[in-house]
Amino acid sequence: MTEKWSQNVTEGSDSLDLEEGVFTWKDPKDIARSLKRSAEQSKRRKGTPLQSAMSMLTFYINRAGGNLSKADREKLERAKDELRALFGKN
Repeated sequence: MTEKWSQNVTEGSDSLDLEEGVFTWKDPKDIARSLKRSAEQSKRRKGTPLQSAMSMLTFYINRAGGNLSKADREKLERAKDELRALFGKN
């Protein structure tokens, strides 16, 4: 098996259908909007849309770990802030 289990989770999550490459996009606002849209459209998620979207983003950051550049990690952390703002949880 060449794929890692974390890649399977990210690509085939039971809770969210993610847009392809969403975590590699340049704009944190675009990432947050996409995650919000995916979470709100999902019929399989267990928590609130915010919980599901934030969980997937945090999972990706944690699993990518040392493979993320400092700039990419900062971008994804900003996407968390944008996600909170989109859900009115500043």
